[in-house]
Amino acid sequence: MRIDKLLWFLRLTKTRPIAQAMVGEGHIRLNGRRVEKPGTAIRCGDVLALPLSRGVLVIEVLALPERRGPAAEAQSCYRVLDERSAVPLAAGNNETPQGIRLP
Repeated sequence: MRIDKLLWFLRLTKTRPIAQAMVGEGHIRLNGRRVEKPGTAIRCGDVLALPLSRGVLVIEVLALPERRGPAAEAQSCYRVLDERSAVPLAAGNNETPQGIRLP
């Protein structure tokens, strides 16, 4: 499956042209390598790193979807590898990740 189509099917981009632009501009990494062609083939087991508005998302493709279905169906096709919770300082909390209070 093409990487641009996969990003759209997995609901990681709103439209396929947006997915094509992200790939074409070199923002996506496939198994650690920069991808610049929207027609690059994706297989099960591949690892993708993509920048989103909330940060970088690293996922492993578990299955190739047959359609752009509901969000629950799309999320079952990949596994998030680098899931980080919100940074307490950015969330408005005055504690560091180690639990030290700041003034």
